[in-house]
Amino acid sequence: MKNKIRKGFTLVEIMIVVVIIGLLAAMAVPAFNKVREESRRKAIINNLRQVASAGQQYILENGVSSCKYNKLKGVYFNDITPVAGESYKTLVIKESGGTLQVRTKGGMKVEYSY
Repeated sequence: MKNKIRKGFTLVEIMIVVVIIGLLAAMAVPAFNKVREESRRKAIINNLRQVASAGQQYILENGVSSCKYNKLKGVYFNDITPVAGESYKTLVIKESGGTLQVRTKGGMKVEYSY
């Protein structure tokens, strides 16, 4: 009687591979979510910096100490597209003592010192 050599994977080998892939996925998903949230946060901060820069220009040109977002939109920049559902419509830009502050309703803040 001849010995037959079987080719292929056993059930145990396939299960081990599935478990390893599951473990790798379990480690990768939280890291991916963290990177995505960080990039959203940085995009929001960059948007706020753009508004702050326009606000500083408005304040210097008009000799005031604060201004609202609606005074800047369309004049100093086009409408800013939200990246995570944030709203810029309630922003107030204030200048005092060499510091320019931009705050959102949700609490995000950008501060410049000059």
